[in-house]
Parts: sequence; C-alpha cells; structure tokens
Amino acid sequence: MSLQETLSTKIKQALQSSYNTLIEDIEFQSTRKDFAGDITVVIFPMLRFIKGNPVQIGTDIGNYLVENVEEVKAYNVVKGFLNIEIEDAYYVQFFNEINKDNQFGFVMTMPNSKAIMVEYSSPNTNKPLHLGHIRNNLLGYSVAEILKASGKKVYKTQIINDRGIHICKSMLAWKRFGDGETPESTGLKGDKLVGNYYVKFDQVYKKEIAVLIQEGKSEEDAKKQAPILLEAQNMLLKWEAGDEETVNLWKTMNQWVYKGFDITYKNLGVDFDTLYYESNTYLLGKEFVTQGLKSGVFTKEDDDSVWCDLTEDGLDKKIVQRGDGTAVYMTQDIGTAIQRIKDYPDVGGMVYTVGNEQDYHFKVLFLILKKLGFDWAENLYHLSYGMVDLPSGKMKSREGTVVDADDLIEEMAITAGEISEELGKLDGYSATEKQELYKTIGLGALKYFILKVDPKKRILFDPKESIDFQGNTGPFIQYTYARIQSIIRKADFDYSVVLNDVVLHEKEKELLKQLQLFPEVIQNAAETHSPALIANYTYDLVKEFNSFYQNVSILGADHLNEKIFRVQLSKKVALTIKNAFNLLGIEVPERM
Repeated sequence: MSLQETLSTKIKQALQSSYNTLIEDIEFQSTRKDFAGDITVVIFPMLRFIKGNPVQIGTDIGNYLVENVEEVKAYNVVKGFLNIEIEDAYYVQFFNEINKDNQFGFVMTMPNSKAIMVEYSSPNTNKPLHLGHIRNNLLGYSVAEILKASGKKVYKTQIINDRGIHICKSMLAWKRFGDGETPESTGLKGDKLVGNYYVKFDQVYKKEIAVLIQEGKSEEDAKKQAPILLEAQNMLLKWEAGDEETVNLWKTMNQWVYKGFDITYKNLGVDFDTLYYESNTYLLGKEFVTQGLKSGVFTKEDDDSVWCDLTEDGLDKKIVQRGDGTAVYMTQDIGTAIQRIKDYPDVGGMVYTVGNEQDYHFKVLFLILKKLGFDWAENLYHLSYGMVDLPSGKMKSREGTVVDADDLIEEMAITAGEISEELGKLDGYSATEKQELYKTIGLGALKYFILKVDPKKRILFDPKESIDFQGNTGPFIQYTYARIQSIIRKADFDYSVVLNDVVLHEKEKELLKQLQLFPEVIQNAAETHSPALIANYTYDLVKEFNSFYQNVSILGADHLNEKIFRVQLSKKVALTIKNAFNLLGIEVPERM
C-alpha cells in the first residue's frame, strides 16, 4: 500500500472516529514550498459532509495521524489545508527499495495479456518523409514505448500507402519526363527522386488547367479534365487490373522509396515490428464491402458506388467504394484493421497516430467497424496531433515546399555544433567525438521540442530555439545527465553500501519526492497517450536535481555517509533521466 493510500485510510478512520462521518474520497496535493510539509490534505471538500471549522477538522485529523501512522512526523494547518510532514526514514526506505532496480517505474507485461498495436509513420510512396512525418514517427514510437513500460504488450506497425492516384502521379511523371534516371544514376535517395516527379506532375497539371480555363472551361471542370490527370486515373485502373508494365514500374519505383525510407528511419531512431501495405489490405477491405452490402451495413447507389449511411449516428454518408469498383482510403483502412487482427489474434486494441485533419475519418472508420460486428472496434484510439509549422509558414508536398526529414536531421546536428562551439562546451573532444555528439544533441533537441508539447496542440518549430542549454530543452536535460556522470566518475570511494540511518537535507527529500512520481507519470502518459507528460516530468526532475546540486555539497560533504547517499541519489536520478528519455527515443551522452 502506498503512503497516500495509507493516509487516505487513516483519515477516513479519523473522520469516522471524531465526526461519525464516512467520506469516500480524500483530496491530496503537494505541499506549497512556503509551508512545512510533504503532502497536503484539502479540507474544504469535507465541509459538504461535516459541519465545523476547517482548521479544527484539520487539527483533529493531524493529531490522529501523528498517533496512528508511524510515517507521519508532524503537521500544520493553514486555513483549509492540512500539511503533513513525513519521517525521513520513510523516504530513505523508499530509496533503498528502488536503488538497485534499474527498471524502476516500469511494469512487467502480464502473460497472456491483450496486446495493443500502435500504427505510425504510414507514408505515401510518392515523396520523402518530411517534418510532419517526424512528429508522427516520434509520437507513435514514444507512445508505443510508454505503453510497454506501463505493462502492455505492444506491436509497432505502419501501413505503407503504396497505391492510389497519388502514387500514379509520380509514376506517370517519371514515365513521361524521367528519361530512365534512377537513384544510382542521379546520386539521390530513392524517395527524393520519386518525390521530385510528384512535384513535376503538379507543375504540368497546373499548366494544363490554365490552358483549359483559357479555352473557356470552368476551373472545376478544368481540374477534372486536365489530360495528365485523366492519364493518371487510367494508370490506376491499369494497376488494379494487373497490367504488367504498370505493375513493374510501380514495383521498381516503390523499391527506390523503401530504401530511402529505411535510411530516414535509422537516422531518426524509430523502428517497426511489422509492416502492412495498402496494395494488399485494400483487397480485403473490398471483400468486407461486399459482406456489408449483404448484411445491410452498406448500400449501393445508382452509379454502383457503395456508401455507409451514418446520419442516425450524427455523422454523414461515407463512400466505401467508387462506382468503377476502385477502393478509397476507407476501404483500405477497413481491410487493414481486419487483417491485423487475423495476423495477431492477441491484439485487443489499436492506436492510430494520424494528424488531426483526419479526426472525422477515424470516427467514421471506428463506427463502421463496430457496425460490421467487430467487438475489438471498441478499443480503437486515434492519436490525433496538431500540425508542425515553421517560421516560414505551412508546407505543401506537391509544391515542393516541405521541410525534408533528412535535411532537418542534418541541419539540427549542424546547428548543435555551431551553438556548442560558441559556448565552448566541447573543448578537448576529437573531431569524430564532436560529430557524434552534435548528432546526439541535435536529434535530442528536435525530439524533445516536439514531444514536450501536448500532441493535440499545433507546434511552431524553431530549430535554434530547440537547441538551448538552458530551460525546458533536450540539451539542458542531456547536459544535466552528463554532469551527474562526471560526479560519479570523480567519486573515488565505495558508495555501494546500503544506508538506513540518514538525516535528509530538504533538497534531498524534494528530489526523492520527485523520483516517487515516476511510476505514476508513466501510467498517466500511457492512459492519455501523451509523451509530453514524460518529457515535462523529466524537466521537473532535472530542475530539482540542479537545485539540489547548487545547495548541497555532494563530493565535498563533511561525512562519508553523506557523500555515499548523495552519490547514490545522483546516480538514481541520472538513471531515471536516461530511462525517461529512452521512452522518448532520445539518447543521453555520458560526457558533454
């Protein structure tokens, strides 16, 4: 039983004894810094059940706790707040219990428990990954790691959108204008090469629209009748019909893209347990469209298109298959979800990491899957996140104005190097060591800046602002970790002994209280799918450590036992920082 649970039980007993009243919920909060105490009981909510002076009620509870709870040392009452002081021995015992636990805060996965499948990245094979994909990947990967730490079995996956009209646009543009060039002949990563042709298609498409408008067509008609678009639509029909030349070109260009993606994923530090391809799953989706027609979930219109009427559920009608028999995104997503459960029967829920512009799509998808009779559809979650903007404005893939993921990762390392050199942080490092450290700092800055923000919020990302060695940034936390490693290296005495009789400095106690929160933060982050809770907890821990470091002598303490305990405590803080940052996919350097 935790201390808060013990206190809650005893407070209820005190109220029963003194006021003959049973109260279900006791409200706790951290004690304000300007009052003595470690945990505070809020008295005001009790006044709904007990008539009396809140100060007197707090005093009666305080006296009861001092007499009946050995961990309670003293108390004070300020208006409607009972501030409770806890014995040092309680915190020392807590520390000794967690000190040898390298996975403190993490929960073991229970055998035979239902798994969660987390989908992220899910790129189109017509362009390279960009800044928006970076937020997607970082969120999905981190949420998967947090869910694992909370005790869940997790599969990390992506659906590769390797078919459809967008893919055909790149294919057609290459076929028309590529003159046989390849990644090898150009020296470009395959995803960048294919992305160039996606941009080329859009340039030609716009010119053709302009010509048609000049000829008297409306803009709407011109957009539909542009010859290059009609040819791309015809290519999609050929692909779905299995045309050999079209399919071979599709396979070739997709392979170029996959190799490019693999490099980006490695540089970003994310991975997947399994991959799904839309070119496979959309067929299963079409099967269930047929089944849904038979069961009455779907209806067919006069043009042979298939729809799901969700108006009674507060939504609208949604197309699930075009009149020409080709699939839409909804078809593919239905098939993908069903295929995943077939492949992994132990999956009991899924998390979809997709931007908030798709909020409505996922409401519809989850509802359709429920109507098709799948009970696991109750456990589907859309990890919706806001867009990432740059000071220069919004990105557009087809216009070639996106911030390329590879370029941004490289730029972050360069910026980290420039700032580190200005600050003189890395004197004495070899050129190779510096380059590796710049990558670690730059990537850590990027990841932390994005993950510290609540997923639902839009982000304005400024690379230079993210690489700051002060404040709520990745480099500041990395630097604190490296500082602790330096302290540990300088400790020239045996600090492995277990100490029980320790009188705690106020700063030591505050640091221990911060450590105590870690398991709860992991569970809350898992429940809310929010890496921001882990990021900001880590920053709070680092702030508390730096306050401890500035106010308490560690290696220069007067007594050996004080040195031992403070080195142990510092080492535990460093390990917690490292474990927390691992959940965010961020590395911590041993030296900085």
